[in-house]
Amino acid sequence: MKILLVMEKRVNAGSIQAAANYVRAGDELGHTIAVYGCPDVKCPTIRFSADVAAFDYVLFIVESKLEWMSGLRLPRIFAAAPWERRAVLDADGMYNRRITVEGYDRNHGTDKERDRWRVALQRLGRKILQPTFTPLAPDVIPLPFYGYDTGTVIPEETRPAKRFDIAHVGHNWWRWRQVDSQLLPAIERIRPEIGEICFVGLWWDAVPPWASKLGLDSAFCVDADRFRRLRIQVHPPVPYTEVIPVMSQARVNIMTQRPLFRQLNILTAKYFEIFCADTIPLVMLDARQAEAVYGPSAGGLALNGNIAERLLAALHEPEHLHEIVRNVRQHLAKHACYRKRVQELASALAA
Repeated sequence: MKILLVMEKRVNAGSIQAAANYVRAGDELGHTIAVYGCPDVKCPTIRFSADVAAFDYVLFIVESKLEWMSGLRLPRIFAAAPWERRAVLDADGMYNRRITVEGYDRNHGTDKERDRWRVALQRLGRKILQPTFTPLAPDVIPLPFYGYDTGTVIPEETRPAKRFDIAHVGHNWWRWRQVDSQLLPAIERIRPEIGEICFVGLWWDAVPPWASKLGLDSAFCVDADRFRRLRIQVHPPVPYTEVIPVMSQARVNIMTQRPLFRQLNILTAKYFEIFCADTIPLVMLDARQAEAVYGPSAGGLALNGNIAERLLAALHEPEHLHEIVRNVRQHLAKHACYRKRVQELASALAA
């Protein structure tokens, strides 16, 4: 099968890492997968193509906004790939009814905005897919999509030197409330017992100036002074090819998840990248969610209570957690590798 992925090409955000893995795993299985567009030196591991007619199916990967598609030649794409052969991966739950979680995170501000999204996504393709095992909308097809790349796992015997005790790699997009209310108080309690801490990504230093115009101040809320008081470094985002090596510079990595995604059970690339790195991953999910993705032993890595004590245990008595990480990796290699994800995508498109 030949599949063309149409997506916003962001080298340090979104689904670009997954696209690279789909290209590689597709080749291994005899499929041809490419990303729409011209070759880009910033994405050396990705095949690009603008020959839409050469592909059996087109999958639009849509994240957060629709405006990026204004630069595409949609009429030409639609003419070369009829609606029946087009599908949409709704990566951010924008097809769902309007949802506000914890009075804070949301997919849409108004019903009118939600209706605009629904019409746009239905126009793009016949099938609406979401990266979840359990979609809430009845006309959405579940497709985990993001997966575990066994080829990028850093072996323990080649363990890189550690620059940080704790790292968080990911952008500040609806993350602050969880970080501010749960993680930072725990760090504050034990700060003298922890070495260097680093947050890598966009918007941890300040709210972007354009957020107010879009009514998104709450999405980027941050207290940079509190980071400074806690001696937490903020580093800029890195390209997708460097995410796992950067994670591997820390003894412990913490994965947060926006409330909307926890409510919708939506997966992201970070769920799996963090287990490719040479680190102890602690995921801020409840044990049920962690076990649904990572297997029965993953509850021990769910950072949802006694956070300060859990952090100290991970730093000072890591042997037990390293064994859990090995078990999770075995589970992911069997159930979430990209070869399996390619097969799932091909089946969903052809069904």
